[in-house]
This record gives sequence, C-alpha cells and structure tokens, in this order.
Amino acid sequence: QVQLAESGGGLVQVGDSLRLSCAASGHTFSRYYMGWFRQTPGQEREYLSAIEWITGTTYYADSVKGRFTISRDSAKNTLYLHMSSLKLEDTAEYYCAMCLGGPGGCHVSLSDEYAFWGQGTQVTVSS
Repeated sequence: QVQLAESGGGLVQVGDSLRLSCAASGHTFSRYYMGWFRQTPGQEREYLSAIEWITGTTYYADSVKGRFTISRDSAKNTLYLHMSSLKLEDTAEYYCAMCLGGPGGCHVSLSDEYAFWGQGTQVTVSS
C-alpha cells in the first residue's frame, strides 16, 4: 500500500529555482532509501539523487551535483529536491521512488532497485 505523490513541478525560466516534494505513505519499513529520477519522452529514466532515510546520507549523480539538493522531513514523510540554476535540459518529468535496502544497502543509481514509484511531476524550463 505504499504510495508516493510528487508535487511542485511547473513552468519556470532558465536560471530559476524550484523545489519538488514527494509525499510518502503506507510504508512500514525500518530501512529504506528514497530517490529522484527524471525522464523525457523516448528516453531512459535518469537517476538524479537519493537519500538514506534514517541516516540522511545523500547521493548525487555527477550531472546534478552542486546544483540540486536532496533532503527529507521525516516528521512529514516527505522527500524534497531543490533545484537551482535550472537549464533548458532540465525539462523532464520528475519521479520519486523508494528502494527497500537490504543488509548491503541499495544500489541507488539503478532504477530497477526501486520498488515503488510516484506518478511524476512535470518540470518545464523555458527561455
């Protein structure tokens, strides 16, 4: 019954900032990771960032490191992705996902590792 719901997408201009949210519910797991991915039509889903929920350890793809920041509010069961200095190439549908880590953790950059996905929120960057 895990449900993930993204929000916060919209139409912005080059150079703008935007914060995406992902509300999680229905999970009863003691250890898990949450991640952000994005996808454009006809393209493979691209890994962006992930966070280990309990420790707060973060992971970033090289393509967004220094520009995007992942965080979470445990009390609200909400994941965030703060995006700065947005570029035209950031236009995509953004998804949050949950990975149930085992003893060895989660291979956070691999989409197949994630058991649950939200429906996505569209981010469009225009000039």
